[in-house]
Amino acid sequence: MPLVRNGQIVADDFVSVDGDAELPADGAVLVPAARFLAEADALTKLNRPLGVVWPNNRDVAELEPWLDRLALVALVFPTFRDGRAHSQARRLREIYGYRGELRATGQVLRDQFTFLLRNGFDAFDVKKEADAHAFDEATHRYTEFYQPTGDGHLSALQLRKQRHKVTAT
Repeated sequence: MPLVRNGQIVADDFVSVDGDAELPADGAVLVPAARFLAEADALTKLNRPLGVVWPNNRDVAELEPWLDRLALVALVFPTFRDGRAHSQARRLREIYGYRGELRATGQVLRDQFTFLLRNGFDAFDVKKEADAHAFDEATHRYTEFYQPTGDGHLSALQLRKQRHKVTAT
């Protein structure tokens, strides 16, 4: 699967380690939520980048004690119709102040890229190479939005109020 990070197709630095499989000797590792929670103290003491695959049916508040030691949180979209990972991403960024890589994985489609970015994602596991190459076009299709988010961009209403204030003075 192609990985798009910060708008570029890149190699994945993280090795996915399933269940109870042995960790590689060195390098970045990505572990499932169950393993992370069972071994969190030991895993976070390792001197290597650590990531966790977090399902959308678990509360991200469970990660709070370790967020400063996680280089990556991969949030799962089991189907394109299930948007709970959008809420998880916003909570991680806006409430818990998570600054590491936030990766969308699972059923990630090109028409979701803009909204994923607006909710705090900065990396995407995409199924199709063509979607990865269409990232730039897909994310620049819209320039103004009605919904406010924590990405720093003003909503259409906020922009209109600013323009009105400038012309009124």
